[in-house]
Amino acid sequence: MPDSRINSSDADSSGGHSTTDTSPGAGHRQRLRERFERSGLDGFSDHEVLELLLTLCIPRKDVKEPAKALMTRFGSLRGVLDAPSEQLQELNGIGEVAPVALHIIREAATLYLRESAEEGSMLDSTDALKSLFRIRLGGLRHEAFEVAFLDKSYQLIRNGIERLEDGVADRTRVYPAKVMRAALLRHAVYIVVAHNHPSGQLKASPEDIRLTKALAESAKALELQLLDHIIVTPSDALSFLDEGLL
Repeated sequence: MPDSRINSSDADSSGGHSTTDTSPGAGHRQRLRERFERSGLDGFSDHEVLELLLTLCIPRKDVKEPAKALMTRFGSLRGVLDAPSEQLQELNGIGEVAPVALHIIREAATLYLRESAEEGSMLDSTDALKSLFRIRLGGLRHEAFEVAFLDKSYQLIRNGIERLEDGVADRTRVYPAKVMRAALLRHAVYIVVAHNHPSGQLKASPEDIRLTKALAESAKALELQLLDHIIVTPSDALSFLDEGLL
């Protein structure tokens, strides 16, 4: 006969079968959730946001101390979400499931922001361009090169961002002909290129400047226009146009 007993962790998440949660920190967990339901994350510190996230993946346990330990070890909420699973598991009380859950939460949030930024975007300012590519490239640990293809109204063409190169850290080879071919296939009017510096150095290298000049010249020959080249680091972004490099 099938076992009809309900696992405590399943009951906790089902919403309809659990008994009163008398575990350590239960009241605190409930208060965090009630605050979120009232006003979202307004007024939450990074530490409290992390506690709230941990309540979703560590059932029926006090998450305040694990959250404090994670913030101490990795310095910020972003540092925790970007940390490798094996490093997260080194801390007492984290276990094997929480690191995977935190990474799922991070990737889901990134996907949501990426789609929100791309759908119907009018990319007619350097701030808009920097925001878009920070979302797409800021969290990568290797260097990547992407191109955005825009119509005459500076609107992103449907499926209008392509990652043309994916390299190891600090090594990405880009060929102008490949960029122009992709632009012509989409009937683009304007193009914007972007790549990231995982090292955190927010400065255009001589190679970056040479590539940008070659791309601008190639675009002009095809009656296209290179609007900007964006360099992204984990915490900031640089516009060639703003810096007078284009």
